[in-house]
Amino acid sequence: MKIIINHSSMVPIYEQLMDQIKSMILNGDLKENDILPSVRSLAKELKISALTVKKAYDNLEQDGFTVTVHGKGTYVTSTNAEALLEEQKKEVETDLEAAILKGRRCGLKDGEIRELFDLLMED
Repeated sequence: MKIIINHSSMVPIYEQLMDQIKSMILNGDLKENDILPSVRSLAKELKISALTVKKAYDNLEQDGFTVTVHGKGTYVTSTNAEALLEEQKKEVETDLEAAILKGRRCGLKDGEIRELFDLLMED
């Protein structure tokens, strides 16, 4: 499993890990019943704390992307198309909100932000 951690990013490491695993599931790189690396082995491979990996795995399970079987490991769950679509919409919404806030911080009016959005959507 190819995971890249950016230690200088403002995004917490566990979120980086979660985002990359979610992307692998959404893209079909990880399929239903695929087993994820153990917490300890992934922590060792990425040179991060096992607690960080555990937090990412726990959050993935809460979000319905994985299931952990005690003593066996963490597996990718069956993909619910609606849940995946909703997750993707949430990510886009978060990015759009960040762009709007940045535009406002730069002094752009809402109408100017809409114009920019419309211009970008034309491409």
